[in-house]
Amino acid sequence: MGSSLPIPVSILTGFLGAGKTTLLNRLLKDPSLADTAVIINELGEVAIDHLLVEQASDGIIQLSDGCLCCTVRGDLVDTLADLVDRLQTGRIARLARVVVETTGLADPAPVLQSIMAHPALVQAFRLDGVITLVDAVNGNATLDAHVEAVKQVAVADRIVLSKADLATDPGDVEALRARLRQINPGAVVLGADDASMAAALFDCGLYNPDTKTADVRRWLGEEASHGHDDHHHLHGDHDHRHDSRVRSYSLVHDGPVPFSAIEVFLDLLRSAHGERLLRMKGVIELSEDPSRPLVVHGVQKILHPPVRLPSWPDSQRGTRLVLITLDMPEDYVRRLFTAFTNRPSIDTPDRAALESNPLAIAGR
Repeated sequence: MGSSLPIPVSILTGFLGAGKTTLLNRLLKDPSLADTAVIINELGEVAIDHLLVEQASDGIIQLSDGCLCCTVRGDLVDTLADLVDRLQTGRIARLARVVVETTGLADPAPVLQSIMAHPALVQAFRLDGVITLVDAVNGNATLDAHVEAVKQVAVADRIVLSKADLATDPGDVEALRARLRQINPGAVVLGADDASMAAALFDCGLYNPDTKTADVRRWLGEEASHGHDDHHHLHGDHDHRHDSRVRSYSLVHDGPVPFSAIEVFLDLLRSAHGERLLRMKGVIELSEDPSRPLVVHGVQKILHPPVRLPSWPDSQRGTRLVLITLDMPEDYVRRLFTAFTNRPSIDTPDRAALESNPLAIAGR
């Protein structure tokens, strides 16, 4: 088989008219993205440049540079499973990465959950990152009108600002950039005309492809959010009413934490407020084995199977969780986190009490 598993998957999202088709066509022409499969919802809706097309069969279009375009027939899981089957049976020679394009109104969470929650797909694929396109001309109005657009920005690892050349006032574009950084301080914001677009959009996962080692700071978005504090939202701006519903903040604890405490904390958080937890990334120092950090990644109620790293990639240990939430009471989350990380162990009665009234113990 000409590809190494797991294969990186990137989710491409953005509101209607943001320019996903233009970006897809540009990416498909980039030599660095050969052997890429692009999964789109309906071929009729996305005008993939016809000159690239060599042949079409079974909803899979083979492009001249080895890329593939697939339509989602039924369930996304089936489409991804079919790609793996084609790879393993030799019908696809190589598969370097997969890009999944969502519809303009789509919440990216179900797509993320399809990959993270399916036991077979978790073995074959790994989430590389979420790429969100924002239209520089209509972006502010779209964010004001649609909370879905704010959520797309909030969960992104990379934000691409398109159509900046069509904007009449450069000041509006800068204001939009600042707004995007407020909604999601951990994401890298790029211009659609950036020369190194393909290289900048991908490889946002935990492992740095150059060093082949874990780059926790980069993955948590700490480089992009440098200079911000760990609590971000817009205050008092009624024009941006949806923005204030999104919070991006960090939970930090110095020193090791028992696995049982973290497990119950995450269980309670997801059961009580799972739909409001847009995305969570974290690295945890465990009491049971402080030398090997535990990496967690969640979307709403779905938690990717935790990964143990062989060692700490840098000198900074402890527990760091980055949460992106929508309408979730931050005070509740912080008190709950403190209740668990400050306790040496959680026994069964405490867990039962927490599940019936988590605020009671969190407020002690």
